[in-house]
Amino acid sequence: VMRRNPFGMDICCRKGSRSPLQELYNPTQVSLSNTAILHQIRRDQVTDTCRANSVSSRKRRVLTPNDLKHLVVDEDHEMIYCYVPKVACTNWKRVMMVLTGRGKYSDPMEIPANEAHVSSNLKTLNQYSIPEINHRLKNYMKFLFVREPFERLVSAYRNKFTQKYNTSFHKRYGTKIVRRQRKNATQEALRKGDDVKFEEFVAYLIDPHTQREEPFNEHWQTVYSLCHPCHIHYDLIGKYETLEEDSNYILQLAGVGNYLKFPTYAKSTRTTDEMTTEFFQNISSEHQMQLYEVYKLDFLMFNYSVPSYLKLE
Repeated sequence: VMRRNPFGMDICCRKGSRSPLQELYNPTQVSLSNTAILHQIRRDQVTDTCRANSVSSRKRRVLTPNDLKHLVVDEDHEMIYCYVPKVACTNWKRVMMVLTGRGKYSDPMEIPANEAHVSSNLKTLNQYSIPEINHRLKNYMKFLFVREPFERLVSAYRNKFTQKYNTSFHKRYGTKIVRRQRKNATQEALRKGDDVKFEEFVAYLIDPHTQREEPFNEHWQTVYSLCHPCHIHYDLIGKYETLEEDSNYILQLAGVGNYLKFPTYAKSTRTTDEMTTEFFQNISSEHQMQLYEVYKLDFLMFNYSVPSYLKLE
């Protein structure tokens, strides 16, 4: 039985109507214009931080295709989404599959999580030619979602190092972390890498050797390095703390807000501020300071204050 897709024609062929970019900067609805002010403040914060840290002059100016592999393109609604792992990216990928699927999917939550991460299910900006990339960066509405950096980090640690099923992470990173950070490690720990302590994970992240060796894994890479907000002008910066409102605002701008809502779910396993505080109890003030330096731009750029639990000297 074919279920009728509620999107019908609307979702695939919105040509002729206003683009999300026009709707954002020149809203026709009052409800949208109030929110627009909040997002203007967030955009200004990013611009000011980039300027203050003259990041662009210090870093290479030209982005390579490899830099654009996190930017998911929705041609039909003229939007680009930069996904950041551990910031609701599975659900946003599901939503993008509904938006770009031309009626193939109607309910984001019916898409299995692992399918949302199959790269061929979504088109990313690095798959286009240079002129096509430039055209889209200029004319499409670009957005990303951010989260308090240390909460995101603890969330990544809990997911990748404390879950027994994540054996590929244990093998790839756990064994390396144990070998480097643990004195008198047992043969089993060196072989399995499945019992990494948070303190060892932090020591690994701040070790200069780690940064020289290879880029961070995307689950703990900075948002600054994943989405390049000093080189790409994001029109909307959504926050994990206001995930539902920000997500539904984007769907409204895209003209699909009437029939597509961002999936909500109350997850009891979610990493909270209290939990993060607990994880940092055993981290020395020196290591806390060094770790803060690694993520400092994310804190500043997205307006997160220095956590009260940090023992910064």
